[in-house]
Formats: sequence, structure tokens, C-alpha cells
Amino acid sequence: MADNEIDRMLDARVWAFVGLSGDRTREVYRQASLMQQRGKKIVPVHPDGGEVLGEKVYASLADVPDAIDVVGVYRRSEFAGAVVDEAVAAGAKGVWLPLNVIDDSAARRARDAGLDVVMDHCPAVEWAARR
Repeated sequence: MADNEIDRMLDARVWAFVGLSGDRTREVYRQASLMQQRGKKIVPVHPDGGEVLGEKVYASLADVPDAIDVVGVYRRSEFAGAVVDEAVAAGAKGVWLPLNVIDDSAARRARDAGLDVVMDHCPAVEWAARR
């Protein structure tokens, strides 16, 4: 992973957060809220549907009607590969696997498909270090 990948993703406008529900105690909620406060358009993706942070929740990445720049993969490592594959199919430009979410095979597939990949890093920490 290169610093320019992190910079490109932090500059991206539309972030889909897979695993984002209305549970304010979850890390994904905090990260999505922070990115929204920083002017990013967030797209919650969770099978429960509804609304989170004022945005419609989509059941899957395939259901999102608009272009996605970055997919935040807030699922356990054993489920991350399937989400990364969905991100590739959805035409995302990058995937961000947060702290402790590691899937080297999925990262390789995403890079082979032309996506930027950040793995095992926190968006909030990287934002603070670069902005």
C-alpha cells in the first residue's frame, strides 16, 4: 500500500460503509459520521435497511444507484473478501479495510481489478495524520 492510495481515498467524495447500521456504539458508525462531517457523501450498506445519519440504507452494494468512490469494509476478515468482490463488481475506485480487517487475497483481487486498497488502517487516524 502506498501513501498516494491513502491520499486518493481520503480525497474521494462518496464513501459506502458496509456494515453501517444505526448502532452508535460501533466503530463503523463513528467513522462514517466523521467522514460525513468532513464533507463526504456517505452511503450506508446493511441488510436491515432504514436510514442512518440521514442517509438511506441499501441492502447491498449492488443496490446503490450512484457511483461509489470508496467502500469501507466494516465486516470481520472472514467476510471481507466477498465485500471486496462486490466492490469490484459495483465499480468502486477503492476499498478500505479498517484496523484488524485483513484479507491479502481479496486485496490482491481488488488491485488486479484496478482498485486502490488500504488495509489494516483507520480512516480517522490517517485523516488526522495528513490533514
